[in-house]
Amino acid sequence: MTVTENNTGARNEEAASLIDGARERIDALDARIIALVQERMAVSASIQDARMGSGGGRVSLSREMEILGHYSDTLGRPGTALAMTLLELCRGRI
Repeated sequence: MTVTENNTGARNEEAASLIDGARERIDALDARIIALVQERMAVSASIQDARMGSGGGRVSLSREMEILGHYSDTLGRPGTALAMTLLELCRGRI
């Protein structure tokens, strides 16, 4: 097996096999993450519908700040960017 044959960048079969297995796991994790994001979007839509149906606004900025803080505290600066992306996916741009 050559590096170009399996596209792992590995220089031996053992490393290539490990990389292939890890990539399969990452692909499975990505599929789960996407499904969870889609589920989060649906739950967020139901919250927005309930809030607006009761005369409230579409977005709760204090709740969004809690979410941003949680992601930032847990994952650091990249967590803030991830939370912002999730919030935008779930409520749209404000």
